[in-house]
Amino acid sequence: MRGFFALLLHTCELLLLLLLDLPPSVTEHRSLHHHRLQLRLLHPVWTQLPPTESKMTTSSRYKSRAPRSDDAEEKDYVGFATLPNQVHRKSVKKGFDFTLMVAGESGLGKSTLVNSLFLTDLHKDRKLLNAEERISQTVEITKHTVDIEEKGVKLKLTIVDTPGFGDAVNNTECWRPVTDYINLQFEQYFRDESGLNRKNIQDNRVHCCLYFIPPFGHGLRPVDIEFMKALQDKVNVVPLIAKADCLTPLEIKKLKERLREEIDKYGIKIYQFPDCDSDEDEEFKQQDRELKESTPFAVIGSNTVVEARGQRVRGRLYPWGIVEVENPSHCDFVKLRTMLIRTHMHDLKDITSDCHYENYRALCIQTMTSKMNADKRVESPIPILPLSTPDVETEKLIKMKDDELRRMQQMLQKMQQQMHEQDL
Repeated sequence: MRGFFALLLHTCELLLLLLLDLPPSVTEHRSLHHHRLQLRLLHPVWTQLPPTESKMTTSSRYKSRAPRSDDAEEKDYVGFATLPNQVHRKSVKKGFDFTLMVAGESGLGKSTLVNSLFLTDLHKDRKLLNAEERISQTVEITKHTVDIEEKGVKLKLTIVDTPGFGDAVNNTECWRPVTDYINLQFEQYFRDESGLNRKNIQDNRVHCCLYFIPPFGHGLRPVDIEFMKALQDKVNVVPLIAKADCLTPLEIKKLKERLREEIDKYGIKIYQFPDCDSDEDEEFKQQDRELKESTPFAVIGSNTVVEARGQRVRGRLYPWGIVEVENPSHCDFVKLRTMLIRTHMHDLKDITSDCHYENYRALCIQTMTSKMNADKRVESPIPILPLSTPDVETEKLIKMKDDELRRMQQMLQKMQQQMHEQDL
């Protein structure tokens, strides 16, 4: 019986050699290996090899030589190069939010342009006012929120409209409701950021304001100047020339030059495009130069699809021809969409958070410090919302926060005293 098993093992080994196509130098020692197999069967106690050694034969020995270079590379690879991929997956899963404000006189195509930019209808139930209703109308703030998804990326878009702006005969401080709304969003974010539940903060801060300038004048009006100067330190202001199809290309060029001169003359701070990095490709640098040269953008909006050159495009049909919204030779709609959505949306959010909001936050902290020095007690300039009865853990956390504030107050007083002594 043992001889039968030995013969069977020898036959299997020969078949394995044929499959592997080993060189003759290896097959010359097969008979010796056959006797070793018989000895293993007859004396399994002292001739059996360890399992790890018995497996390292023939094909497995040759297969283990191939991936040694990859293993060496993996030893030198830490893995933090995948951090951008991790951030990308987390950001896509969480989604993005963007708040856009549109301001300007009624009838300049604000709603139509927004619908054209994001391919959605945000004003389905809008009521158009007649002339009598416009006389007594005041500036209001309306907010529309819509969830948009494109290729698995979710965007929560909030459009803040300002109906009634600039429509009255007396437009004195008509921008006050707009600035109050922006400050209110900063205040709400500051309150949420200073609260206990910071994980679920909803960002309603205004990231960009598209200001529509009528194409009928010869430059900026006093209300345009006052509005942009009132908002320049609170939000990213992007001026637009509305209804650009009312002007010829030469008229648009002259109006742009005039607006740029007046913006510099009156010291109006509009959104400035960031400089390109040195490692950016030439195509992106050229695109950035074209965007900077095109400001203020001359735009056209339309939700109507017309036939042009055998293709269906969005545009406006006139007796003399068709104006295409997405034709760069007709208007700057494509450039505005590229800047606002494809290239500079994240930069608009960064400037809002790192510049405009930080200025508001620093002012709040400065006011709080001044009140602490004057009243000798901690008093927040922001009204505290009524809270429910706290539990034990919440009371401990509040007590820790109070102790920390007292220590900060003492530290500030010591620093001010030292600075006062140094001045003396």
